[in-house]
Amino acid sequence: MVVIPAIDLKDGQCVRLRQGLMEDTTVFSDNPVSMATQWVEQGARRLHLVDLNGAFEGKPVNAQSVMAITQAFPDLPVQIGGGIRSMQSANAYIEAGIDYLIIGTMAVTNPEFVSELCREFPGKVIVGLDANDGLVATQGWTQQTDVDVVDLSKKCEQDGVSSIVYTDIARDGMMQGVNVEATVNLAKQTSIPIIASGGITNMEDISRLLVEAHRGIMGAITGRAIYEGTLDFKQAQQFCDAN
Repeated sequence: MVVIPAIDLKDGQCVRLRQGLMEDTTVFSDNPVSMATQWVEQGARRLHLVDLNGAFEGKPVNAQSVMAITQAFPDLPVQIGGGIRSMQSANAYIEAGIDYLIIGTMAVTNPEFVSELCREFPGKVIVGLDANDGLVATQGWTQQTDVDVVDLSKKCEQDGVSSIVYTDIARDGMMQGVNVEATVNLAKQTSIPIIASGGITNMEDISRLLVEAHRGIMGAITGRAIYEGTLDFKQAQQFCDAN
């Protein structure tokens, strides 16, 4: 299981939100490349980037910061989400060296877009499923839908989506522990590898996920915990490698 540091970008800075609220922001760095460097030097094998402005505005806003990171680490797999709602945006990111495109809102509002992306960029499309009580939320978590997470994951299977980032909104940024039960439940009901996200706080969370990794949990994204020091990123990845 790979531990994936999250770098959330807002107005060119590295920040973290609580439960996706733009007004509840903590700034951790004003230099995204130096933040990426910190995680790479500690053994990161993949980075998870989020264009928070893009998620709310529906188009890439922090692309300059994203491209600075891909240029600094051309051999490091990087996944990006937030505002990818056109083939033009997707193309620009792939050409800039992004390895995986994360599609959230459009997977619900325009599922054909995901199908088209999978055909155009096979193996490079990730769907981000952000859920409240098993139902998907969209538009930067501001819109609650009646779409069931498992049902949407089945559609992703048919399209050839490479993996699913599953986030429990109630836990995200709250340092309350990851929702292992819901993550495992989704992993058991789909053949697509699951990347856990939301609420990962400490080594206990990593350990609990690792026990279930054989069910199809390929990775765990962590943000606030590694920035505030409740989780040692390097230790967490080494623990996963040893077990």
